[in-house]
Order: sequence, then C-alpha cells, then structure tokens
Amino acid sequence: MAERVLKHLLKSRGISGVEVSSAGLLDMHGASADETARQVLQEYGLDDEGHRSRMLTEAIIADADLIVAMERKQLQDIGARYPHAMNRSRLLKSYLPDTGLSDAEKEIRDPYGRSPFHYRLCYAEVSLAMEGLIKCI
Repeated sequence: MAERVLKHLLKSRGISGVEVSSAGLLDMHGASADETARQVLQEYGLDDEGHRSRMLTEAIIADADLIVAMERKQLQDIGARYPHAMNRSRLLKSYLPDTGLSDAEKEIRDPYGRSPFHYRLCYAEVSLAMEGLIKCI
C-alpha cells in the first residue's frame, strides 16, 4: 500500500525524478498484493494491478537513498541484515509532527489477515505519514 500511496501523491503533485519501490523481509515468492489491500486502494482511486512482492536485497539497499519501515521490528531486522543501511532507515510515522505518540503509536501495524477496517486504518496512517515525507523531498 505504501508504495502505491507515495507514487500517487508524487504524481498528483507533479513531483518527478523520485523512484519508489517496495520490498519485504519475508520471501513471498512474487505473490500479488493482498486482495483486501487492493480493494482498499481501489476505494481511494489507486491501482494495484501488476504488483508482485519481492525480497529486500543488498542491491535494493545499495540503490536506496531512503529506506522506510512501518514497524520498529522491521527496522531492527533491516539493521541486523544490513547495518550499513541504518543511517538511511526510518519509521514512516517519523515524518508526522511529534505529538507525543507512544512507541506503539509510532508504528503502522500490518493489517494482513485482519478486518477491512484495519486495512483502511493502515491506508489512512500511511497516507498521512507520506504527506509528511513528501515535504522532505
């Protein structure tokens, strides 16, 4: 969802020259996007056709100017696998204004396997945080 949201926001603001891609820490063997995630994206006018999962690799890390994770555990896993990438890695919600969120509230929970409400909540949190990230581009 995050990749599609950021691409959409960049395009809608006429910002070019920014390459956006996503990769995961688990090998999903090129699976297409979760059906509920696709439906939520479609509700907001975003297309997720053709998306295929891919595993985070050294080559992807090397090409990245910024690595954004949703959860602190993901940042820890990235740091364990690619310590040299930590100076370019951040939680997505760190782009929101500091409003005294607890550590748990600074994460965007993966909605996989949960209700459509949780997917919509994830979409809303991702969208708000991406608005903050775009201000830094």
